[in-house]
Amino acid sequence: MKILISDAFDPSLSDRLKKFGEVTEDTDLVAECDVVLIRSKTKCTKEYIDAAPNLKLIIRGGVGLDNVDLEYAKEKGIAVHNTPEASSVAVAELAFALMISVPNRIIAAHNSMVDDKWEKKQLKRSELMGKVLGLIGVGRIGTVLANRARAFGMHVVGHDKFVKWSDQVELKEMDSVLGESDYLSLHVPFNADTENLINKKSIAKMKDGVVVINTGRGKCVNAEDMVDALKSGKISTYATDVWPSDPPPADYPLLKAPNVIMTPHIGASTKENLLRIGDQVVEIITNFNK
Repeated sequence: MKILISDAFDPSLSDRLKKFGEVTEDTDLVAECDVVLIRSKTKCTKEYIDAAPNLKLIIRGGVGLDNVDLEYAKEKGIAVHNTPEASSVAVAELAFALMISVPNRIIAAHNSMVDDKWEKKQLKRSELMGKVLGLIGVGRIGTVLANRARAFGMHVVGHDKFVKWSDQVELKEMDSVLGESDYLSLHVPFNADTENLINKKSIAKMKDGVVVINTGRGKCVNAEDMVDALKSGKISTYATDVWPSDPPPADYPLLKAPNVIMTPHIGASTKENLLRIGDQVVEIITNFNK
């Protein structure tokens, strides 16, 4: 078996996989490989799969599989797995960090100090306690975030068409979640149903001054509509770790929009999470070989 590590994983993973066969990080050798390990960067399109005639298994280190042509892989008899359990804490903690930075004015406070300003009186804070956190998507990551938000005294509501019960989240219809939330956090995959989910129509249903956090997928938000909402104040802050591509195009509207907090898709990049992903990769390949 020949295994290609196509994207960034924990450095120890290569040695851990040698018991299964030859391991390479040379992407030019994809045609020779039986297994490909990817994260967000590599796109397993029809063309990519056709260029790898020996491919039997694709493992996506992370949650979403929108960078894999699942139908074509199935047609070619290629098994596709992800590691959904591994990333829940890492992504939820980043979402919470983005959320808590907003009422505490962390970015503005830091920048003012760098600029030799002392804005103790100007920087007014608010608290998360007593506020409503709305979740669009109540899966693993959303549930971990809900647990942390509840510890801060927030009330958590959420919508997920696949989830019928939760002990952490009060489940409601989408319009109710949009209308009640002081903070709204997105945790849905990218597909035909979620593309541009946050758009002019859904934004109009939101509470004035809502904070929107996105650690799900960049294309779930209509960038132009979000910019308009930020300029009008309908949305007070958009905090995002996800983009339409990695990196986004230089002219992507949200890069220059007001009141945006940005991180470069680092949600799953904790050292602990990369080790957990490695554990699941080893488990998947072990079971695949049985």
